[in-house]
Amino acid sequence: MSSLAKSISFDQGMMWVDLVDGRKLGTPLAYFPRLLNATPELLNRYVISGGGTGLHWDELDEDISVEYLLMGIGDRTRETRVAA
Repeated sequence: MSSLAKSISFDQGMMWVDLVDGRKLGTPLAYFPRLLNATPELLNRYVISGGGTGLHWDELDEDISVEYLLMGIGDRTRETRVAA
């Protein structure tokens, strides 16, 4: 199966990614605070990059891997590290 994005849409609190193989992936915007707090106009200014492997919002400084979305991985910029 191909995990390449072909389009994105949004509704209340969700991002929907249509994949080229026909699947539709729903992800809560709460996983991505920059998207959650963005206006609808900014949300729709995305670029599908890497031939469908990535999603990018230049004005929001947000990059999302489609592969990571399929694995359930959200925003990693706020990851905390535990000291050993």
